[in-house]
Amino acid sequence: MKSGAKLAASALILLLGASMAAAQSARQKNIDLCNGSDQSVPDGRLQGCTALIETDDQLTTILVVAHNNRGNVYTEKGDYDRAIADYDESIKLNPKYVRALNNRGVAHQKKGEYDEALKDFEQALSLDAEYADAFANRAETYRKMGKLDLAMRDYDEAIRRNIDHEDVWSGRCWTRAVLGELAAAQEDCGKALAKKPDFPAALDARGLMHLKQGQVEPAIADYSAALRSEPKLASSLYGRGLAELKKGDAAAGQADMAAAKAVDAWIADDFARYGVKQ
Repeated sequence: MKSGAKLAASALILLLGASMAAAQSARQKNIDLCNGSDQSVPDGRLQGCTALIETDDQLTTILVVAHNNRGNVYTEKGDYDRAIADYDESIKLNPKYVRALNNRGVAHQKKGEYDEALKDFEQALSLDAEYADAFANRAETYRKMGKLDLAMRDYDEAIRRNIDHEDVWSGRCWTRAVLGELAAAQEDCGKALAKKPDFPAALDARGLMHLKQGQVEPAIADYSAALRSEPKLASSLYGRGLAELKKGDAAAGQADMAAAKAVDAWIADDFARYGVKQ
């Protein structure tokens, strides 16, 4: 080979090598983004996952996780139909990927599709009987369905498997408060609030506990604290209204209860089931 041809071949090899290195670097950047290297920027995660999904000849293992992770971003954004579509793709590529099954269950739950959510959690648990997140999410689904005994069982299973998250402690606190296990409820709410002192769900649950104990001032304090973080939380508005009525402040009580009913027309029926009436 002439020296000029050798130089041209060498240059081509260098160019190919540089191109491959650049492609690998871009893929790794997208993998990092998709995996949440910057959790504070959901659109960056969405961009990274989408770039991986739209790349030709991508590894199946990468696509499984990319669809799942993009589904998580859509769930955070409240776009549950797109989330479910991505989880469907992840599960189609790997039917034993329990994270996608669990996450699809969460999206169905948030849409109010409780039966579909339960199917996903049960399938996840059939693949991994120790999967604490699936127990916790199934507990939340049962709680929303009003199946409190089943919710308690699953909260217990999640906690037994060392899940330690404010949502789980708060959910079990609320369930125990409704069931009348008030001392145990106070302990669970305390654990939730120790982890996140301004967590509205735990403050709301503890407000219900106080209300059922006839502790009007602590109930108003907890409900008011919850409403500072989530001003349209119907259960806290209605609970505070009931507590204000019991305190003798009819105007404030009626105003809060009216505001609660504007958010949730059935909130009075819910409180009646909790054992708390006007």
